[in-house]
Amino acid sequence: MARKKGGQPGNQNARTHGFYSKALTEAEKLEMEDASLVEGIDEEITLLRVRLKNLVEEYPERIDLQMEAANTIARLCKTRYQITAEQKAGLKEAIGKVLTEVALPLGINIGTRAAGK
Repeated sequence: MARKKGGQPGNQNARTHGFYSKALTEAEKLEMEDASLVEGIDEEITLLRVRLKNLVEEYPERIDLQMEAANTIARLCKTRYQITAEQKAGLKEAIGKVLTEVALPLGINIGTRAAGK
């Protein structure tokens, strides 16, 4: 199985040897350890959406902060849904394989271009 990016379960590096370890409280070190296990940015996007809602309700006049938060959410969403060229090629290949193995036996004419050939 391939190793995931970031800290591995049980990894104590951020807590004991990390660059910021001397500047963090024990509670923050534990939070850092938990945060290192999170993959992706979905939780950050969700949190920012909640904070933006609160900002609009509590400070409706602060359009500048609202726009900054909205732009940050937009950038995170764009990042979330970007895929690399390698991932795109793999996805194209996988779709072509499914079309070839499923559609053709069912008698569905998909054409050679759609099948990834």
